[in-house]
Amino acid sequence: MANQRSASISRKTNETNIEISLNLDGVGSGKITSGIPFFDHMLELFSKHGFFDLTIDAKGDIDIDYHHLVEDMGITLGQAFKKALGNKSGIKRYGFFVLPMDETLVSVALDLSNRAFLVYDANAPISMVRDFNILLFKEFFQAFANEAGCNLHIRLEHGKEPHHIAEAIFKGFAKALDMATQTESRLDGGVPSTKGTLSS
Repeated sequence: MANQRSASISRKTNETNIEISLNLDGVGSGKITSGIPFFDHMLELFSKHGFFDLTIDAKGDIDIDYHHLVEDMGITLGQAFKKALGNKSGIKRYGFFVLPMDETLVSVALDLSNRAFLVYDANAPISMVRDFNILLFKEFFQAFANEAGCNLHIRLEHGKEPHHIAEAIFKGFAKALDMATQTESRLDGGVPSTKGTLSS
């Protein structure tokens, strides 16, 4: 696209050091390195199914716990999306997807309204995939919603296998976010709001 929507974000604390590069109008090329293989896999799925070109180089105190790095990656990814979207002119704003994966069904709906809110009803009956607890994903999505200014609803309709549940969540999130960030030609550069703005 002629007007490529992209952003690069760096965030460094005493606990984590994260570099993110994002292109909203990509082809789904993802290169994620965090030292947490399962989480990297989820974000590569997110990149592929959202058609976002995404590079993340992240380091953190994962010898202590995965919590800090997972949450901070949600913060930086949310910041990258907010920066890449700019004043959100021409975007569709809303996105939703219902994604099946074997015995699992997940629904995701979101609004890029600059009104941050998370509803996360996706507690798996078994939460461990090897040494990773997928309950940490709630912290990731809360951080993303806060920083991106996103109203985000994620619901596990049914499912048992934690890998399937996590994968359905990230694929559904990708598809819903892809829909919301797409441009709407009928807006002619405006924003889908009677207020005339979706920016803070």
